[in-house]
Amino acid sequence: MDVNYNVTYGNENELKCTGNINSENETGNESEKHEDESLKKDQAKLSEIRELGNTNMTGPDQSIQILPIIGQVEGHVVLPPQTKSTKYEHLIPQLISMEQNDKVKGVLIVLNTVGGDVEAGLAIAEMIYSLSKPTVSIVIGGGHSIGVPLATSADYSFITPSATMIVHPVRMNGFVIGVAQTFHYFKKMQERINSFIVRTSKIDKDELERMMLKSDELLNDMGTMLIGEQAVECGLIDKVGGIKEALAKLNELIKEKEEEK
Repeated sequence: MDVNYNVTYGNENELKCTGNINSENETGNESEKHEDESLKKDQAKLSEIRELGNTNMTGPDQSIQILPIIGQVEGHVVLPPQTKSTKYEHLIPQLISMEQNDKVKGVLIVLNTVGGDVEAGLAIAEMIYSLSKPTVSIVIGGGHSIGVPLATSADYSFITPSATMIVHPVRMNGFVIGVAQTFHYFKKMQERINSFIVRTSKIDKDELERMMLKSDELLNDMGTMLIGEQAVECGLIDKVGGIKEALAKLNELIKEKEEEK
């Protein structure tokens, strides 16, 4: 609304009223601008959740960062769109960012995975293991296959009472050459995984191999299913607990690290 303050007629009250309307219009424009900025921020957050499966990236105000590994670990082959997956090319830069950010004091890894690409899963596990920040992992639904070394890679590991972990030998899909060298390659790959699990947990190597080669527990498959406390008893996981216990342990490790400085 335009106002001409040079008019020579009309009373003063009308002029003041018109000026107030202009002020209200300016306030309304600022409010709309603020709402647009807020909407853009919300859209950016939704895009982050959709693309990375993460509700908060490394931020300056968060001392504990959450790293969810959900669904199937996607490696060098893109999985079908209907498959829930965690992409390793998303996790690697997040881990590097957490390591470089001095405001980040600890990392909580939340696992509910059926396994996936061995190379990608083992790469993520090695990166978690090499972090200088205290780390705690928790298996909340399942930590199967390559999810086992992902769970043991943290400084301390938890599993909920109803969560499961399946330990089994490596598998391969697609074209396989039926020669002895192929089986030697499988054996070396399995040794890499076993070596990492033994190095990062309390399980005995012979016990781990026995569970992997067990043939009377899984239908048409080899391996062992561990439920809650069983994973602790064999030495794979440190303790049975939930989010409360996992966060309490992580805060304890953070405090110990700060006292060492």
